[in-house]
Amino acid sequence: MTMSLSRRETLAFCAGLTYSMCPSLTSGSPIPGPTHATGTVPAFKRGINTWPWFSLTREYPAPRTDYAWPPYQEHRAVPSARDLARLAAAGFDFIRLPVDPGPFLDASPEHRAILLDALLDAVKQAHAAGLGVIVNVQTNEATHFWNSRTLVSGTAAPKFASYRSLVAAFAKSLAGLGLPRLALEPVNEPPQECVSSSWSAVQIALLDAARAAAPHFTLVATGACGSMVRGLDALDPAPLQRFQPLLFTFHFYEPYLFSHQGAPWLHEPVYRALNGLPWPGSAGTLDATLAAVRAHMEADTGISSEAKREAYAVTERLMAQYFEANPGRPFIDGYLDTVSAWSQRHSIAKDHILMGEFGAVKTTWRFTAARDADRVRYIRDVRESAEAHGFAWAFWNLFDSMGLMDDTSRAMDAEVIAALGLEMPR
Repeated sequence: MTMSLSRRETLAFCAGLTYSMCPSLTSGSPIPGPTHATGTVPAFKRGINTWPWFSLTREYPAPRTDYAWPPYQEHRAVPSARDLARLAAAGFDFIRLPVDPGPFLDASPEHRAILLDALLDAVKQAHAAGLGVIVNVQTNEATHFWNSRTLVSGTAAPKFASYRSLVAAFAKSLAGLGLPRLALEPVNEPPQECVSSSWSAVQIALLDAARAAAPHFTLVATGACGSMVRGLDALDPAPLQRFQPLLFTFHFYEPYLFSHQGAPWLHEPVYRALNGLPWPGSAGTLDATLAAVRAHMEADTGISSEAKREAYAVTERLMAQYFEANPGRPFIDGYLDTVSAWSQRHSIAKDHILMGEFGAVKTTWRFTAARDADRVRYIRDVRESAEAHGFAWAFWNLFDSMGLMDDTSRAMDAEVIAALGLEMPR
């Protein structure tokens, strides 16, 4: 869930509002036609992301571009063997494992070998617990150097060749494990525009490298603009068919105003102060939401009074639109209908499509986000819609502000487990 400016920090983008306001994002009703398998791929159905297992790094500040050793923050949340076993017992059948490429790219050959061994050990731990694994190479937009701009913004990006070689190395090493239900996703949330020849060239180059290194290993492709539905809808999969076996993935956080309200990592004052926005829209009122926003803006010492006034004016406008549209389950279904229509246009089997991320911010951050009941309803609606459309899914996240499990106690959220259609493990 890399934070990209084009996707999460722009208030005027259509996806941040509601589906009914964005008719250009859908192709209408699913198009009748045959849907057939496009290659033999592992069965992934119900998953969960495990950031920051191989993320949260210790990068030195500019002008240095290297990392401390070891490169990961010591106290980051890492799942134990027991945690993984409990996930399987709850009904998850795979994990999506985000891996920051920066430490691997910066490391000496000796240190890279150590990091790669640790990654392969993590994959084997998950499989030992009965979980498949999708390894996702996920650039860290918070770093000043090893980010999508230098790595995957285009085939001429400063470090693209190194990144491509790393993807090939990952594919070869993972394939060498000989494990079932294992795949590699070369990029997380591409930053390019939805219709982008640049992204097409980047993705083909990476898949080429991975396929050359691992001829029969399962790979994962995605659309541009942050892997949003719009990006997948704009993706022409025909040039990618030679990379079979191949899965396709998209992420779903719409409407972002709900799912990311109160997110402290966003710089926009509206998101920082937004709270109490209900799901569905009929579960609350405009007046109550605006009152909550005003209270949190007044308490926020991190922005100026002028910025608060400007942000509140934008909030009033966006909230009026939100409550007028009254988003709920049909809003979600509309977006996923677009994915279904895309799959039928291109004869892509539904079980070869993965909703690789979805979720909403919890109430435990400084600025209160969605009320617990609203968040649970949203998670249930997205999960049920994905299953009704025949798509696999991976919840974001195991830990962090959107997580299922408490970082310290390792207690699972029973309401979220239920919303995901799973059972609390004993």
